[in-house]
Amino acid sequence: MQQIKVTPAAVLKPKPDQSKLGFGKYFTDHMFVMDYTDGIGWHDPQIVPYGPIPLSPGALVLHYAQETFEGMKAYPARDGRVLLFRPEMNAKRMSTSNARLYMPEIPVEDFIGAIRELVLYEKEWIPTLPETSLYIRPFVFATEEAVGVHPSKTYKFVVILSPVGAYYPEGMNPVKIMVEDFYVRAVRGGMGFAKTGGNYASSIKAAAEAGKKGYTQVLWLDGLERKYVEEVGAMNVMFKIDGEVITPPLDGSILPGVTRDSVLTLLKHWGVPVIERKLSIDELMEAGENGRLEEGFGTGTAAVISPIGELCYKDKKVTLGGFKTGPLTQKLYDTLTGIQWGDLKDEFGWVMELK
Repeated sequence: MQQIKVTPAAVLKPKPDQSKLGFGKYFTDHMFVMDYTDGIGWHDPQIVPYGPIPLSPGALVLHYAQETFEGMKAYPARDGRVLLFRPEMNAKRMSTSNARLYMPEIPVEDFIGAIRELVLYEKEWIPTLPETSLYIRPFVFATEEAVGVHPSKTYKFVVILSPVGAYYPEGMNPVKIMVEDFYVRAVRGGMGFAKTGGNYASSIKAAAEAGKKGYTQVLWLDGLERKYVEEVGAMNVMFKIDGEVITPPLDGSILPGVTRDSVLTLLKHWGVPVIERKLSIDELMEAGENGRLEEGFGTGTAAVISPIGELCYKDKKVTLGGFKTGPLTQKLYDTLTGIQWGDLKDEFGWVMELK
């Protein structure tokens, strides 16, 4: 990457109360920006004051949704180190997402280098209370001024930072999930495997309707048969049935989650039976009704692990584990967060210290 030009903010914002952070409500003083021009490549990397981004009303992203993003965190270790968790996976996934939307890829070293420089520059914004972290949101979008369906000739890569607490208000308490059997999030051959805003836009209506009925999120079924389990909200999902952990395979319609991959690695390391296969909603509900469904949880960067306490499908409800966080779910959360915050030994080489 070229040398990063730094423009300090004239006035720094007061830091928020760490005990009342919520998620995605506050943003740091600076952001990273870099431009792409067809024929030139990526150029002019900068750290600038956080603020509005000038954008033409004719920018292609506003009309044809060429946009991708990632979600990561910087963790404060007790000894003062600043840690990232498997950032190379986020970098590679963004390249995969960009390729699907026919956008220029960002070299892994440039992606990580931009985040390293910005996070270290904003180090004082990293919260230190338990369960807090600095959320990192890299995103790329088309900026060419034109109306007409074609790939943009110019793009902007931006990274913003937000000190955060728990993603869900419930924290590590179980959440209630409604199975969505009408709306569809993604299909194979589409963009389900890409981290792009359109995938999330298609989920908002169903999630809002579930919220009105008292449910925290929705469990998505496949887009063809409305039969097989795919994702829960914006997270991958896993269920423990008869001692075996089952999760949908990566067949092109669900996101290849970094936390998902980490959980599968831990389960196999512990000798827990785990399989990636299709799981029908009928099989899942039947397992819940006869007591074979022991635990269920979502996995994702924002919440890490989110235990599922209840499923509702066509007005039929099943409760998981007495609506309590299961022992395996808790162990996964404790182990992952322990590694991420530097409290447990990293046996897998997942943690990167920023220097």
